[in-house]
Amino acid sequence: MQPVNSNNSFSSRLLSLDFMRGFIMVLLALESTGLYEHIFDSSSEESVFRGFMEQFFHHPWNGLHFWDLIQPGFMFMAGVSMAYSLRKQKQLGYTWNTSFKKTLRRSAWLFFWGVLDYAVRKSGLSFELWDVLTQLSFTTLVTFLIFEWSVKAQIFFCVFILLLTEILYRFTNVPGFSQPFTDQHNFGNYVDLLLMNKINSGGWVAINCIPTSVHTIAGALAGKLFLSSSKNKLKPLVLWAFICLIVGYGLDIVHITPIIKRIATSSFTLASLGWCLLGLALCYWWIDVLDHKKYLRFFVIVGMNSLFIYLFFEIVGHRWFNDYITAISGGLMEIIKVPDLPASIISSLCIFALEWGLCYFLYKKKIFFKL
Repeated sequence: MQPVNSNNSFSSRLLSLDFMRGFIMVLLALESTGLYEHIFDSSSEESVFRGFMEQFFHHPWNGLHFWDLIQPGFMFMAGVSMAYSLRKQKQLGYTWNTSFKKTLRRSAWLFFWGVLDYAVRKSGLSFELWDVLTQLSFTTLVTFLIFEWSVKAQIFFCVFILLLTEILYRFTNVPGFSQPFTDQHNFGNYVDLLLMNKINSGGWVAINCIPTSVHTIAGALAGKLFLSSSKNKLKPLVLWAFICLIVGYGLDIVHITPIIKRIATSSFTLASLGWCLLGLALCYWWIDVLDHKKYLRFFVIVGMNSLFIYLFFEIVGHRWFNDYITAISGGLMEIIKVPDLPASIISSLCIFALEWGLCYFLYKKKIFFKL
């Protein structure tokens, strides 16, 4: 990771992109503090509020929660950013080979940090390929390789990827792994055995990077749309959002392909992409078209250093920082007799406040970490 001193003004950026990326990172940072678990565990089992809080956790298997859209959103935003980055490189006179080497180096670093995120365990080192950064290393490279294709060609390529996923799960018929949509018995689990000699107990599979390439490719197409001279940028986004939502949910409703986030089925990929497109269209309309730019800085500050803060709370926070801050705040709360639940929530918010403050410090110093 390299710190980049940036002189770009706050107002000169596509703020809907920075806001959406920052919004995703804020949600992830809050999740890493344990805040959602504290609130969820304290709610009564049959309350409406508990049903609402369930949306901040992944669906157990067949279905779609709000939290299942976070990773697709992260990868979709990476595609949008790629379009802007490649245009800047072109303006600077980069050749295709130069941009390819830069992208290959970025993908290698994403892969490294993604593996490192899961590698260090109390029991020793572990090699795992389920982290979002590992997945993004693959989707970034695929998106770059077809970036110059026509829009129609890229859409057909996305369809091919989804059909390939269906074929791999339905027709490979590996003994013990021939049940396409059954946890621990599908083709993705079999590939994990080949790659890592283990199966994820939660049902996540490494080859999710194949279908979710569609998220990054679609993000790059959306970025190219924003950079184009087209006057109507919202209509295509909304149209494709509804197409993806209808097809994605339709495949699940008629029992062709269930929506399963943990193995990134084609129906899940399309449905989640539809929500990503709709979310971006809404943010673009509200922020960049209607010019509602007040109160965005809280999220934008985090979004402009998204990779850095993600690695911070995943590696440093998870292994040391969270426990250290919780011990301090929890000890202070105990002295003044604060009940357990408020004390836990306050500790989570203290962790998040310090992480946000770190992003703010980097923002004020105009230091933005890039891979």
